[in-house]
Amino acid sequence: MSDVSSAANGGMRFPQVRKVRADAPWVWLARGWADMYAVPAVSFTYGIFFFVLSLLLVSALFLFNLGALVPVIAAGFLLVGPMLAVGMYEASRRIETGLPVRLADVAFVSMQSPAQLAFLGAMLMGAMLIWVRIATLLFALFFGSQTMPQLGEFVPALLLSPHGLGLLVVGTATGGVLALICFSISVVSVPMLMARDVDAVTAVLTSIETVRRNFWPMMIWGWIIAFLTAFGIATLFVGLVFVFPLLGHATWHAYRDIVSES
Repeated sequence: MSDVSSAANGGMRFPQVRKVRADAPWVWLARGWADMYAVPAVSFTYGIFFFVLSLLLVSALFLFNLGALVPVIAAGFLLVGPMLAVGMYEASRRIETGLPVRLADVAFVSMQSPAQLAFLGAMLMGAMLIWVRIATLLFALFFGSQTMPQLGEFVPALLLSPHGLGLLVVGTATGGVLALICFSISVVSVPMLMARDVDAVTAVLTSIETVRRNFWPMMIWGWIIAFLTAFGIATLFVGLVFVFPLLGHATWHAYRDIVSES
């Protein structure tokens, strides 16, 4: 790896962004696994909590006859996922510095920039709400005034009808663009705001610079996150018990590997 000069804009100085090798995402994943192995009780408790939370959310959607929105909400999970994994960043930070890791430490994280992190979280939540709105508008565009069906009826209509396939293609492309934008602004900014006393603009610009200077490694990392998250959701969210803490630990190592402490 080699250090890349820090960006400057209007007199502001930003942390240095290192250039990493193409296989770096697999190293981050291995380090994340090592952290899970080091604190399995804390990691899996964190994963179980979000598994239960996911089940409650899906149950609520079915209760209000909104089962067709389950894939939309599942995709939106990728947009806000970096915020939900803050506890795993703290666990990995403590392992790295030799501090004890207790459940209370990851449940009530002492953050360096809490207000700025909350601002970024609001941005990501806003992006998720925009995605849900776009998805409902696209449904109306392709299916007209038809009432949104239940999930069991919606999936065949989506895959076996011309307007369903059109919705699938356009919706996937639109969601992919939004996911790329959110990934670019949050991939290292969330752990950075947890660990450093910086403002949200600095963190977001550093995150964008990370993707720009390490485009292919970050695309691989994004693909790994999407694939493992899809696996966790496809197993009726059971897989998230393992996947969620693993990706959280690994994301901390991605941040530490790319963003210089200087």
